[in-house]
Amino acid sequence: MSHFMQPSVILLREGTDTSQGTAQLISNINACYAVGEIVATTLGPMGADKLLYSGAGKATISNDGAEILKLLDIVHPAARALVDIAKSQDVEVGDGTTSVTLIACELLNECKTFLEDGVHPQILIAGYRKAALLAVNRLEELKVGVADLKDAGEDGARVLLERVAGTALNSKLICAYKSLFAPMAVDAVGLLKKDDLDLKHVGIKKVTGGSVMESHLVRGVAFKKTFSYAGFEQQPKHIKNPKVLLLNVELELKSEKENAEVRIEDPSLYQSIVDAEWKIIYDKLDQCVKSGANVVLSKLPIGDLATQYFADREMFCAGRVSDDDMERVARATGAQMLTSTNDIPESAIGNCGLFEENQVGGERFNYFTECSATTSCTIVIRGGSEQFVEEAHRSLHDALMVVKRTMENSSVVAGGGAVEMELSRYLRAQARTIEGKQQLVMTAFAKALEKIPRQLCDNAGLDSTDILNQLRKKHFEEPEEGLWFGVDVNAAGICDTFKSNVWEPSANKINSIASAAEAACLILSVDETVRNPQSEQAQMQQRGQMGGRGGGMPMSQAMGGQGLRGMGQAMGGRGVRMMKGRGGK
Repeated sequence: MSHFMQPSVILLREGTDTSQGTAQLISNINACYAVGEIVATTLGPMGADKLLYSGAGKATISNDGAEILKLLDIVHPAARALVDIAKSQDVEVGDGTTSVTLIACELLNECKTFLEDGVHPQILIAGYRKAALLAVNRLEELKVGVADLKDAGEDGARVLLERVAGTALNSKLICAYKSLFAPMAVDAVGLLKKDDLDLKHVGIKKVTGGSVMESHLVRGVAFKKTFSYAGFEQQPKHIKNPKVLLLNVELELKSEKENAEVRIEDPSLYQSIVDAEWKIIYDKLDQCVKSGANVVLSKLPIGDLATQYFADREMFCAGRVSDDDMERVARATGAQMLTSTNDIPESAIGNCGLFEENQVGGERFNYFTECSATTSCTIVIRGGSEQFVEEAHRSLHDALMVVKRTMENSSVVAGGGAVEMELSRYLRAQARTIEGKQQLVMTAFAKALEKIPRQLCDNAGLDSTDILNQLRKKHFEEPEEGLWFGVDVNAAGICDTFKSNVWEPSANKINSIASAAEAACLILSVDETVRNPQSEQAQMQQRGQMGGRGGGMPMSQAMGGQGLRGMGQAMGGRGVRMMKGRGGK
């Protein structure tokens, strides 16, 4: 028995701290819940915005959950899981980033009582995964297809998509202009190929200045005028039925000494070398003219010689055009990208109805419009301040993603907390059929889902307890008629949110619940945290030497240097055992 009494040796570097046990789990939960409290007030149409000020001096105003969590620069290892699920939700669906964070935080918060009572984390994980599976299956039953809505007498898919986009914009800074941006989002996605709804083909250009009502959709391509050389003023700025040539070729006179080494014995031969250099560039320019094109765009520079050469022949040219804009022009005009000017085929030349250069605010923009078979478009966003334009961009991206997912899945559900209340009722009913601790865990999952309607009420200044009691009664006593009843923040009560046209893509809710449950299970499965303060100090010094080039900020400074409630306990809360390594350096 003597060998059991020997002291344990921890083979960790000097200064390493370890935290483990139930106290460590609760500490991680507190850290995550503190993050959730930050984004909670941004939920819903009455949600507030956050002003985040970075060390580089950039101020950002946003109520987008993923953007806020990204700018907070959270360093706590457990809390970073929330950042990951918010990013995943933003990429997959575009909307619902705040909801998925709140559900995950509430699921973890419901576990605290169980953990303090000695329930093993694996029991909680098994119960949550079972409840999440039941909730997702129930959502598959509840979702309403687009065809079903048409049969019910709706005006068609466009009306549905506009309502879905409007719901996504309700909680945004530009909600007052959703009558402008919702149809714009539907039109933009509708111009894409039905089998290729890739939003990279929807260009979004931000121009500060002017009214937001001056924002518009270009059924083609618009991009900011690139750097141009002398002679650009003589080029045409308005061309009807242009022929468009797209190149990945540098049209600039350069000495061939950069590409080759030439040795001559007779100095008089030097002029022939110079003449050959001129002939090379002129051959390229002549090939462009012979192709019949009168608009030449290139990813690489177009020099002053080429600019003046094209101007003399009533041709427009632009160099250093971005890859994304070149691809959109190709999709809009039918042109092909060429890497050589030799033997330009006629099929590689694109065309559109009109090319023109317009003044937008303080910038010059090149427009390709009246494209007969365009599968790309551009949205120009205007606004009085840079912060407003940036937030409008994020909001419009969410609306575009929501419309895209709805078109792909062709199904919607009601918003306003109606789905969460119905799933809560369903899971409570299912929990009664299960024996043992799993019943309590499933009930806890059901209670956590009520966080969404409760937070909607709190953000609107309503009595959340009274509203939730009304919703529970409606969903329990009238499961058919009360199926889609949620929070009505305008009337300070409850209503059928489906009939009120508060619609969301079913993929939004399915992904939210599945991701939140997995994030909660991930954090519950961690029973020990090991950290090395010396490594952290070295990283902080490295960040300081970077001169503030990072885009985020430490979370302790995010809210005016006040830190986050609960984060002080996150790295070493009450009951957490901190041990120093004795293995030497």
